[in-house]
Amino acid sequence: MRQLTPLDVQFLNAESTTTTGHVGGLSILDPSTAPGGDVTLDDLRALMEQRLHLAKPLRWKLLRVPLGLDHPYWINDPHFDIEYHVREIALPAPGDERQLAEQIARLTARPLDRRRPLWEVYLVHGLQDGNLAVYTKVHHSAIDGVSGAELLGVLMDVSPEPRAVEPALSGPPQEVPGPLSLAVGGVRRMAMHPIKTVLKVPKLLPHVDELPGLARVPGVDLLAKAGSALSRLTRQGPGRHEAERPRLMAPDTPFNGPISPHRRLAYGSLPLEDVKQVKRAFGVTVNDVVMALCATVMRRWLIDHDALPADPLVTLVPLSVRTPEQAKSAGNQISVMLAPLPTHIADPAARLAHTAQSMVSAKKRYQPLPASWLVDFSSMLPAALGGLSARALMKFLGATAPVVNLVVSNVPGAQLPLFLAGARLLGNYPVSAITDASGGLNITVMSYNGQLDFGIVVCRELIPDVWNLIGYLHEAMAELLKLAGERED
Repeated sequence: MRQLTPLDVQFLNAESTTTTGHVGGLSILDPSTAPGGDVTLDDLRALMEQRLHLAKPLRWKLLRVPLGLDHPYWINDPHFDIEYHVREIALPAPGDERQLAEQIARLTARPLDRRRPLWEVYLVHGLQDGNLAVYTKVHHSAIDGVSGAELLGVLMDVSPEPRAVEPALSGPPQEVPGPLSLAVGGVRRMAMHPIKTVLKVPKLLPHVDELPGLARVPGVDLLAKAGSALSRLTRQGPGRHEAERPRLMAPDTPFNGPISPHRRLAYGSLPLEDVKQVKRAFGVTVNDVVMALCATVMRRWLIDHDALPADPLVTLVPLSVRTPEQAKSAGNQISVMLAPLPTHIADPAARLAHTAQSMVSAKKRYQPLPASWLVDFSSMLPAALGGLSARALMKFLGATAPVVNLVVSNVPGAQLPLFLAGARLLGNYPVSAITDASGGLNITVMSYNGQLDFGIVVCRELIPDVWNLIGYLHEAMAELLKLAGERED
């Protein structure tokens, strides 16, 4: 039995009629390398059942504390049913990539059943090129980007022949406390909560203005400065970074505001070597090139819609803070930082240079923050108030001026061919989440075997033409490659 952290719980609390808390991936598979040239539902179920003990979150279900007095726990589902979680569907002819994306968008919009382990897998037949697709969605309360990649690694192999896996060791049945015991423990922790909160104040107060949205509140900057002085006096930490800390103010865009329950998805890939060529030519990082590509994509979309703001967009960038010891642990070990996306700069070379400089400045700004600051801030509210306050805050932020404009995330992946049930993995496209507060657009990138796989999830009503973004992405890459070639000549 494992209790969810305050940060894990926030991904549960944020769910509403328009917001889901799961993340996932769309894997495109070539079945010609599989035994018999195909992967069936039974094949996929058998493979996953053999390896469930290596992917513990897949067996976990929520155990709630009565009256919400404490954060819930993960327990092994005693009635686990692999047939419920692993399903199959088929596309109608012709089964092109847009039909596939539309079907995955519909599945993405559906919440997971909280009475069961919080994941689903769909084997998709009927793709027009003879390939298969596997769509996986897992609740963010159980995994983050890095642990999700680890989970994928458990199911994948490095050759068409599946590796031998040691069977699960049988053990005593899990003891699950009763409602009374859970309630008593919850009351005890509630009583200690004010004390723990007060003890955290000197550590967290210097960084209160780093929470997305709070920087707009009058007086928060002065409160953070006072907290920095208090932190140094009490030796609770180094205080905040006292260098120039410009306020990033997100401009209004057509894709910011309350989102609907409906989603659209577009996906595509770029050669990693092309990105590295630009990196070498301009002396920047791969991530700088990715961010600059996203800036170009959004600039062109905003120009198309006559909505280009004079100021840069503000991007929320998730960061992994996992230590080597936490590499294979479940749950969330993440932080976030805000960075400007220079959509206001017309020249592509200047846009890339500005992006690289902005990322360096953003990292310096967030370097003094404790690795656990997001978890610590999440723990400030008592468990009983967390759900109500999180949903109210999301709605409030979505109805007012935007806190951030979009989310851009870059997740490292395996750089060698992988196979699922013998079928070769051709691409693995992230399918992430959007919220009222973070905007109706999420661009997540995962590297795999010499390519960068982009998954773009949007609110259908706010960005109906999501496939245009993939077209702009390829144009942006060609533009930077041309400039890189000119610099190398």
